[in-house]
Amino acid sequence: MIYEFKGFIPVIDESSFIHPQAAVTGNVIIGKNCYVGPFAAIRGDWGQIILEDGVNVQESCTIHMFPGKSITLKEGAHIGHGAIVHGADIGRNSLIGMNTVIMDDADIGDESIVGAMAFVKEGQKIPNRSIAVGNPAKVIKQVSDEMLEWKSMGTRLYQKLPADCFESLREVEPLRKVPEDLKIQEGYYETLKGFMKA
Repeated sequence: MIYEFKGFIPVIDESSFIHPQAAVTGNVIIGKNCYVGPFAAIRGDWGQIILEDGVNVQESCTIHMFPGKSITLKEGAHIGHGAIVHGADIGRNSLIGMNTVIMDDADIGDESIVGAMAFVKEGQKIPNRSIAVGNPAKVIKQVSDEMLEWKSMGTRLYQKLPADCFESLREVEPLRKVPEDLKIQEGYYETLKGFMKA
């Protein structure tokens, strides 16, 4: 759902898909080909939140900040299921792992990967193309070319997802038995597998 707050109405490019069970509030700008999953909350009540082109914010994520702070999730940022970004900037083509917490004034560098369940403390700077893991998060090595390509391929799938959702996602009543001719969307999944290998 999309909410106005104190005169601020979210600005969302028509190519981006916001799931009806997500909440986008107030001073939020969402660029092209972004995906926001169900139960994500992007709350621009106390400051501005910008999602640049191609960002995905997956299920149950929270994006918020302290009053007076504005934050940017830069182009191609990939925010994994259940992550919290509170008052922090996320670099271009970076990945934030599932259930990770990024605290205020942290700065995640471009093309970095923050591992699942990591805790990035207030004000921490993660340099470009770094891998950070743990609680508190520590940089353990650099992102290789192969890892960066793996990350980028996954993000491209999410950048394709908005168009797929607009085309085929709809609320329905469940079937009560398995149809005899049920097929496992072979064509679609074969396409995805080929896309991942490309």
